[in-house]
Amino acid sequence: MAGPAALLAAAFVVLLIGLAYGGGAVARPIGDPGPVVRYGLPMAKMLVNIGAAMTLGPILLALFALSAKKDEYHRALDIAAGGAALYAVASGITGFLTFLNVTGTAISFDDQFGSKLGLFFTDVEIGQAWLATTLIAATLTVLCFAVRSQTLMVFVGVLALISLVPMAQQGHAAGSAGHNAAVNALGLHLLFAGVWLGGLLTIVLLRKTLEGDRIIPVMKRYSTIALISFIVVAISGYASAELRVGSLDRLLTPYGVLVIGKVAALIVLGLFGAMQRTWLIGRMTAAAKTVGKYFWWIIVAELAFMGVASGLAAALARTATPVPEELAGSPTAAELLTGEPLPPELTFSRYFTVWDIDLIWLLVCGFGIFFYLAGVVRLHRRGDKWPVLRAVSWVLGLLVLFYLTNGGVAAYQDYLFSVHMLGHMGLTMLVPVLLVPGAPVTLAMRAIANRTDGSRGAREWILLAVHSKYASFLAHPIVAAVLFVGSLWVFYYSPLFRWATVDHIGHEWMIVHFVLTGYLFVQSLIGIDPVPVRLGYPMRLLLLLATMAAHAFFGLSIMSNVGLFLPDWFGAMGRTWGAPPMIDQQNGGGIAWSIGELPTIALAITVAIQWSRSDAKDAKRLDRNADRTDDAELKEYNERLAKLAQSDVVK
Repeated sequence: MAGPAALLAAAFVVLLIGLAYGGGAVARPIGDPGPVVRYGLPMAKMLVNIGAAMTLGPILLALFALSAKKDEYHRALDIAAGGAALYAVASGITGFLTFLNVTGTAISFDDQFGSKLGLFFTDVEIGQAWLATTLIAATLTVLCFAVRSQTLMVFVGVLALISLVPMAQQGHAAGSAGHNAAVNALGLHLLFAGVWLGGLLTIVLLRKTLEGDRIIPVMKRYSTIALISFIVVAISGYASAELRVGSLDRLLTPYGVLVIGKVAALIVLGLFGAMQRTWLIGRMTAAAKTVGKYFWWIIVAELAFMGVASGLAAALARTATPVPEELAGSPTAAELLTGEPLPPELTFSRYFTVWDIDLIWLLVCGFGIFFYLAGVVRLHRRGDKWPVLRAVSWVLGLLVLFYLTNGGVAAYQDYLFSVHMLGHMGLTMLVPVLLVPGAPVTLAMRAIANRTDGSRGAREWILLAVHSKYASFLAHPIVAAVLFVGSLWVFYYSPLFRWATVDHIGHEWMIVHFVLTGYLFVQSLIGIDPVPVRLGYPMRLLLLLATMAAHAFFGLSIMSNVGLFLPDWFGAMGRTWGAPPMIDQQNGGGIAWSIGELPTIALAITVAIQWSRSDAKDAKRLDRNADRTDDAELKEYNERLAKLAQSDVVK
């Protein structure tokens, strides 16, 4: 237990030092909740983070590194259950201490105190967040004990991911500039720091279960997860610091100095990770017994530095930031609605010079390009070929996705419906048309090694997902077409559009939905990856023409609409430039009707070309068969005709 002890000891000591230096536990002149709350709240939050890590890490290792046929898998889920219990208890305590901190109410046992507490957890946003986190963590505790199927554990892992959302939304004031960017940065930071820390803790707690050389493949798999986590934690940490520090001269403030300390701890942890990947794992493979004890001592030291980073993170959460988290002065209408100042007038050049970075999609696109090209390189190294055009198409698709989620379209879509519609058409039609020809599933099946120890890696999970009944249903051409067209009407003529516009989580869901529905439809028409049902080319063209007509009708319906979508949003933005909201909405309908059809025309041309090539291949196959059999089929056919003619003559 030296590793967890080192983690907790370092975390608590550094937290106390950080609170003292940053002033996070200084008594308030008015409404001070007392030292128990001032010190207890950051300690409880730190335990929340450790509990979340001990839930996420074991689940991820159970899904991707451990064998369900061995005790290691069940032991990891037991650890996850214990971590979730800590997560739930610490979240409940944090919510209670937050109530005392916010309201300044003294603890009592009368009805008035209970009424205030109940009102805080049901009507106040921060109270609702901690109540939701506590309830989800308690549910995770039960599920980690009850569920042992690897497939069902995926859904438990998704629930664990969802549990971080309420905490991520507390990361920056809801009315302050940069709120969406702060939510993304904090959410990614919590997730990948938790996976990193929780995975290492799990390996330490499993050291007696991972007997013999079993530790080596598990450490190799964890090392890959840790490397990805390090990259994401570093990038998301930088984004958070940029939002809260603002400029280099503010690094000398107490908050800035604590940030520097956390960066230093992160660099040391990166060096530990590099040492594991480049030296220790190789030495353990060569001589496990000799290097093993040193390896465990290094892991204990790494956990201690993780404790330092955890303590600093908790202290930073209680330290005043150099950049105010509330909007200064009298906010404009645009700032009240979006949390951001109104951008300058949209011109053609600003589509490419104004950026609104979405860290989630920046990382998705970056990792998507890297792993795809890594797969191509792996194939070439072993002498296999992969078409260059497939790789080019995939990279272009992800670059377009990056632009649509981070470039000028993303920066102006909250203010102009027409720009929003332009982004929608790009996400659901242009991006899939480029991604599908990349055949990522085929590449993964050829490039990723098959697991033989009972665990599931990326290859096994992809195969399981592709061959599942749910995926088969969604990938059916008719279902994909209905989702592609029907979701347009459902989205814009239901509360979903408001949710996706007003709420950042809804916006992220919208992007995923548009890309997935477009990908499924395009895959059913021109996909290279295998699908359960593939229509003949005449039916594909017919299906495409039907969806083109429905898509055009959707655009015309928006153009002829006499009411404004979200009038309290697009009509209340306070814009003094650009087309009036109603005209802009009609322009958006025109984009859906006209520009949105261009990728569909490209699809029709592609289907026609594939049809022509298929006929040519069939003709060549028949010619080769005729040469090989000396036209046996033709001679048999002629003989049959001759017999029929002779029987007619006899009659």
